[in-house]
Amino acid sequence: MRAEVISVGDELLIGQVINSNQAYIGERLSSVGVTVARMTTVGDDRSDILRSFESALGSNDVVVVTGGLGPTHDDITRNVVCEFFQTDLVVNEEALQRVREIFRKRGVAPRKINEDQALVPRGCKVIQNLNGTAPGYLFERGGKYFIVMPGVPFEMKAMIQDFVVPFFAERASGLVIRHHMLKTTGIGESFLAEQIGNVNGLFAPNSGVSLAFLPSPIGTRLRITARGKSIAEVNETIRIVEEKIRAKAGKYIYGTNEDELEHIVGRLLTERRLALAVAESCTGGLITDRLTNVSGSSNYFERGAITYSNASKMAELGVPEVLIRQHGAVSREVAEAMAFGIRVKANTDIGISTTGIAGPTGATAEKPVGLVWIGYSDRSETLALKFNFGDDRRRVKERAAQAALELVRRKLLRIGVP
Repeated sequence: MRAEVISVGDELLIGQVINSNQAYIGERLSSVGVTVARMTTVGDDRSDILRSFESALGSNDVVVVTGGLGPTHDDITRNVVCEFFQTDLVVNEEALQRVREIFRKRGVAPRKINEDQALVPRGCKVIQNLNGTAPGYLFERGGKYFIVMPGVPFEMKAMIQDFVVPFFAERASGLVIRHHMLKTTGIGESFLAEQIGNVNGLFAPNSGVSLAFLPSPIGTRLRITARGKSIAEVNETIRIVEEKIRAKAGKYIYGTNEDELEHIVGRLLTERRLALAVAESCTGGLITDRLTNVSGSSNYFERGAITYSNASKMAELGVPEVLIRQHGAVSREVAEAMAFGIRVKANTDIGISTTGIAGPTGATAEKPVGLVWIGYSDRSETLALKFNFGDDRRRVKERAAQAALELVRRKLLRIGVP
């Protein structure tokens, strides 16, 4: 089946909101054999929305629409859907009860504008919203499917996962498509490509397998896509390709699919019954934030200290003033002292630290913007590694946090430092 995804909203066209919905919908549809041929974004204009509906349904088997189902005057998708399918609005009792229950839990009474969210186009199959007030709709016309959902990502994703994916899985054409992601860090895209080499060594041409490199500031994702006649066949193909990639670049791969580096580090610390403490300067608490985003992190994360000033490095971590005076706060010596200091003060097995120049000011000829030292200390060694993460302040912080967590991962796995 061929599909088009339509996103509705002026905020998407003028850049106020980044459209992450399209990527998610495309990935989930392709996983059940629905090929997304086109993605369209239109503003909150009746004529433009109507034209996009007509074009999409005329050229595709599946149309998925998100956005414009809210309660305010500029949310016009529902009315345009009614016009397109020549129908009117009726109350869906289950949706109405959900709206009332949401407001009851909030301790306030719903207004008419809220209860009107339970009005749905007559003749559609209602997709109940378990996370919000606006339900979704499904129309079936002449063997084609037209689906409308809210634009709020976590509401839309639940509908995709709970309704849309199972719906099309039951109607699959016999072609199974699966995507499998390998997540890497500590190596650039081009270097990773060289490490892996010619993809013909991973899979044969025209075998229904492909490999995509998806770079980001904190690492490159490798997306393996396989097509086959059965789930078992596709899974075995992916397993073989992954095994070949790991043989070439395994030390850079920290996880798969939904894994985040902080989850992997937390799992390794838990398995080894080790505790970690963090001293941050240039990252400003970003490492601590990532670590504590993981449920159960209190089992292995003892504390995080943001020691931004020189005085705080001395007072909180015991960094000798002479080291700062002789080498500067951004130096190997201070990074090591920070990691050692937080480990000793917190009485943990491991301490890590960051100190650097995030910019755009504060640089010198010897210490440019982007210079970061990351310290590591355990009960047998203390060290620091030097990095240069570019000249964008936010990216410097994000890349430094990623590199610090990767340093811990590699030390725990004894696979060598970056």
